[in-house]
Amino acid sequence: MVAELFKRNRGNHDAEPHGPVEYIEPVASTSEWLKEHVVPTRSGTVSYLKSLFPFLTWIYRYNWVWFVGDLIAGVTVGIVVIPQGMAYAKLASLPPEFGLYSSFVGVAIYWLSATSHVISAGPVAVFSSLLSVILEHALPQLPEYQDTPWIIAGCLSVVLGCIVMAIGLFRIGFIVDFIPLPAIAAFMTGSALSIAMGQIPTLMGNNKAEGYDTRAATYLVFGNFFKYIKHCDLNAAIGLTALFMLYMVRWGCGYASRRWPQHEKMFFFINTLRSGFVILLYTLISFLVNRNHRDDPKFSILKSIPRGFQHMGVPVVNSRILSAVAAKLPSAIIVLVIEHISIAKSFARLSNYTIDPNQELIAIGLTNIFGPFFGGYPATGSFSRTAIKAKAGVRTPLAGVVTAIIVVIAIYALPPVFYYISNAALAAVIIHAVGDLISSPKSIKMFWKVSPCEFVIFWIGVLVSVFASIDNGIYASVAASAALLLFRIAKAHGRFVGVVKVYNTPSLRPVDANESESDTRNVFVPLDRSNGVNPAVQPREPHAGVFIYRLNEGYLYPNAVHFTDHMVREIKVKTRPGVINPYGSLGERPWNDPGPRHKSESDIDPTLPVLRAIILDFTGVSNVDVTSLQNLIDVRKQLDRYADTSVAWHFVGVKSPWARRGLLASGFGSENGVVKSLFTVTNVGVSQEKDDVKPESRDEEFSVDTQPEDKPGMTSMDTMVLPLLSIDCPYFHIDMDEAVRSVELELGLK
Repeated sequence: MVAELFKRNRGNHDAEPHGPVEYIEPVASTSEWLKEHVVPTRSGTVSYLKSLFPFLTWIYRYNWVWFVGDLIAGVTVGIVVIPQGMAYAKLASLPPEFGLYSSFVGVAIYWLSATSHVISAGPVAVFSSLLSVILEHALPQLPEYQDTPWIIAGCLSVVLGCIVMAIGLFRIGFIVDFIPLPAIAAFMTGSALSIAMGQIPTLMGNNKAEGYDTRAATYLVFGNFFKYIKHCDLNAAIGLTALFMLYMVRWGCGYASRRWPQHEKMFFFINTLRSGFVILLYTLISFLVNRNHRDDPKFSILKSIPRGFQHMGVPVVNSRILSAVAAKLPSAIIVLVIEHISIAKSFARLSNYTIDPNQELIAIGLTNIFGPFFGGYPATGSFSRTAIKAKAGVRTPLAGVVTAIIVVIAIYALPPVFYYISNAALAAVIIHAVGDLISSPKSIKMFWKVSPCEFVIFWIGVLVSVFASIDNGIYASVAASAALLLFRIAKAHGRFVGVVKVYNTPSLRPVDANESESDTRNVFVPLDRSNGVNPAVQPREPHAGVFIYRLNEGYLYPNAVHFTDHMVREIKVKTRPGVINPYGSLGERPWNDPGPRHKSESDIDPTLPVLRAIILDFTGVSNVDVTSLQNLIDVRKQLDRYADTSVAWHFVGVKSPWARRGLLASGFGSENGVVKSLFTVTNVGVSQEKDDVKPESRDEEFSVDTQPEDKPGMTSMDTMVLPLLSIDCPYFHIDMDEAVRSVELELGLK
């Protein structure tokens, strides 16, 4: 490009040898945008297809070192997921074996399309609790599935999988970013409180008391617990001691790893496997106590668990089930997606790698589509198992296959052992697991310090979850976050700015009389010093009748009127109209003009200037739209009438070619017959071959070199003066200094 311009300039014998070269920016076109962003290329299509199965990029490099790390991590997670899976299935109001099926499918399929090697997919507490709510809502409408609720869960899994996978395939996973951290923390905390409170009756043994609804709102479950506390039985002894042991092992291993850091790895594995140890211990106790009372056990146990995959088959998907669960689909999608993506991103940051959110959605979508064929219910990423997997030294996603093998062994070999597992001990495992989902006081305090509004949103989500339901808590926190976002966009504030001459110095000293002029520069700061500028510094306002207005947000239809109303209001306060009575007779005067009835020169402050030019700082604006530009056109007409002259509009830092195209189409940026009065240019070194090179090949060898370097016998250097911006747009400027100087030249102010 530069070489061609240089050739044209050299060919013009009337031009200076090193003179400036004109530059006209091509206008953005729809066809080019479609070609660049929509129409697929061959290489792009191949890359997209390869990205669907990321394991192809590393599987051929698999080695024994990776295998050892994956084996240890896979076995560790497998031991943890077996009791967790059964506990979460009961939390979802399903038989325990369905938690094992989901645990198997989650780790066996997810790794094929995963971009995260640490995520452990499978049943999780929050979604299991939400699934229980969905089944409670759907079963009265589907009485034929009263004894087979897993059919509804399987249908829901397929539908969710298809939706989530479609989001990933169409690369619209960015919508997840619209749900902020406080909203996520709110529904996780509210869900954890709801789950824990719902499991306490099982832990204490009074969950079977007549009239005690453990599926009611959290505050009701809490209140009724004390009402039915007299029904607690031997389960309380099992549950409370199991919960106490879980926390003691956790605290003890944490203390021991700090006390004896040389054995940290050993204490880590003991701590990681605490749930399995506690379940095995209390299963042994249960066997000793209940082996002679299988039909009438002393405390609640799981009893018969079928061996193998007893519920394999094609999932049932019909319109009746879909209509029954349709109202709960949005909350299910939000939980499924948010929990997985937030965990994946968190661990990616901790492990210093990146994930592809769209590909992660494809992976979790595939997992949920194929899960019901094995009897599974919806699965997503688990925070606790992912943390364990990361600390256990996992190397690749293939560790999921090792976990799947462990789960299959449990499904076929351990059902007789599962018979004696205590329900109270499982409740203790659930309560212990969800405790980590509750936001810490430190995190909540940070919400308050950073953004009090989001602190309120956090508590809205938590309180709605506790006093209504988990899905309503999700909707409340997301809706409140969206409302705050829209409010911030619609009520974005612009600022009038002035200039301050500054210089850099290694110490706080006054400017030396011999201070070089090149060490100083102009900065443009808000006149009200709202950006933290020292109140003792007084920015210098532009020339009389010239205003610089900075837009701090995108200039779009929600905030366009807010921006311009503020700008016009302040301009009218600081200027006088160009004509005393622009309407002529009283009959032409608008009804909302406040008066006085007959205007005269005494009604106008003669010391105020007439509006002459406006400079809009668009450095913070990435896009414009039809509504915002029409508003700008209307404001220009309004101010032209007010000033009784054509007001000059200058723009600084218009980034997007589409924004420039829109402004030009609206009559801004360029006017017929107006030539750019000031150019911002740069010197560019151009290397060219010596005369001994053949003329026909010489023209092809021009190149740009910002630091010209002579190479004897090869090239010689020449210099071109190139403008930074298109010269046919005299009202678009690269920076504020250029804009101010252009206004000064145009209006003859200097």
